[in-house]
Amino acid sequence: MTHVTLRSEFESLIDPYAPVAQVGTGFDFTEGPVWHPIDHYLLFSDMPGDVRRRWDPRRGVTEVKRPSNKCNGMTYDAELNLIVCEHATSQLIRERPDGRREVLASHFQGQELNSPNDVCVHSSGAIYFSDPWYGRMPVYGVERPRQLGFQGVYRVVPGGEPKLVVDRTLFDQPNGLCFSPDEKMLYVNDTVQALIRVFEVAGDGSLSNARVFASGIRSELEPGLPDGMKCDQHGNVWVTAPGGVWVYSPRGELLGKVRLPELVANLAWGGPDFRTLYLTSTHSVYAIPTKVGPRHEPYMNARPASGITAAGSSPAAPILADGEMHLDPQRCAMIIQDLQNDVIMAGGAFAESGAPEHARQQHVVENVRRLAETARARGVVIIHVWFVVEPGAPGVTLNAPLFEGLVDSKAMVRGSWGAAPVSGLEPRPGDFVVEKIRMSAWEGTRLETILKATGRDMIINTGAWTNMSIEHTARTGADKGYFMIVPEDCCSTMNADWHNASINFAMQNVAIVTRADAVIRALG
Repeated sequence: MTHVTLRSEFESLIDPYAPVAQVGTGFDFTEGPVWHPIDHYLLFSDMPGDVRRRWDPRRGVTEVKRPSNKCNGMTYDAELNLIVCEHATSQLIRERPDGRREVLASHFQGQELNSPNDVCVHSSGAIYFSDPWYGRMPVYGVERPRQLGFQGVYRVVPGGEPKLVVDRTLFDQPNGLCFSPDEKMLYVNDTVQALIRVFEVAGDGSLSNARVFASGIRSELEPGLPDGMKCDQHGNVWVTAPGGVWVYSPRGELLGKVRLPELVANLAWGGPDFRTLYLTSTHSVYAIPTKVGPRHEPYMNARPASGITAAGSSPAAPILADGEMHLDPQRCAMIIQDLQNDVIMAGGAFAESGAPEHARQQHVVENVRRLAETARARGVVIIHVWFVVEPGAPGVTLNAPLFEGLVDSKAMVRGSWGAAPVSGLEPRPGDFVVEKIRMSAWEGTRLETILKATGRDMIINTGAWTNMSIEHTARTGADKGYFMIVPEDCCSTMNADWHNASINFAMQNVAIVTRADAVIRALG
């Protein structure tokens, strides 16, 4: 099945020929998918069947709760308690891992809620949920009269009562909702009105400045309307729609359409690296690989108990008691930085610096290539960091000799041979590319957004130049709380003296300095 590209940006999010795999079928109507970040399984609901199920690659589909109070939307809070919208009870509830049940919201101003439908959690711990009345209809809920005369969106804080955060006349049937990556915006769709509204989120959690973000999400030719909705790590909005899922840019431009063989009700990213999009549909659950991950949800920070120190305050370091290094691939990202033609190749803008010769002495391209291949196979996130400037180098300040030399040499210009990655280190499907105009990979880039979205706190730092970009990135990463691992034979600079000075002195204080073979062994 071919997906539909309407703007070129769409193909940076998903391959237009990405396969659509059916992981389970034979259900009545599936909803509420959410991926467990530690135990690696998908939880989803089947409302008409009044059952909750899970799927994982080893066991397939299994039943976990019947009756389920015709549950719909589900997510986790930061402590991995399950937050559930129940149609049969008109309640939003919290289920503890030991099975204890806590009602978070059931009434507004003394009247029963309609039927909480979809839910998302803010990093503050506040929970936002939509409340259409689908759960009071036959099949998808329990038929009974409504007590409220409107359909709203609510915010509830721990121990508090639900607070209406939208005008009660604004929505016909509010449904899917999600935050932008920075949580400054909340998107809410309306199934009846076939549109998405976006709100600004104030510091106190209130919503303001509502506007229509996208409209006309309907078709006379295909079934489907706005229902489930998620934001990806770049702020693009993925919403169920006719034919599958429509993807909008943060500016509201329709980028493309993900095609599915059934009517899609909801979606969620999962898999060990959160690069698989799971879609609940009429009778089946599907999985599609993507090039992008989700907005970083609070629950995605959760770590196994064994990864916590005795104090319980920070994740385990990548060094075991016996001195041998062990790296959990699901916590690792590998940075391949500045390994571009102008930087380390003969004929590049900086060839006279000695960089090409030192790169050859270090066998840096081959060492990085084989380390990256192993890392990908183990589930490590690969991030290419490139120094790229527009013609004329606008935005590059001449406050340092390095930047002066770059501008004078007309180096690293977008689209040129010099800015391209060296042969053998081109990005592969599923890799990320980060662009910069500074030495550090962190400065002014989306690097940390990617790391947070993928839940990575160990960084394998490779590339050029050792005493500049690599060292700057390691220093800042250490300051930010990341474990920095520098395989020194995967780095090079102008000459061996500069390389050794950085590796043997400065880098020792901010990173684990090692070699490619040791990292490969540590990844298991």
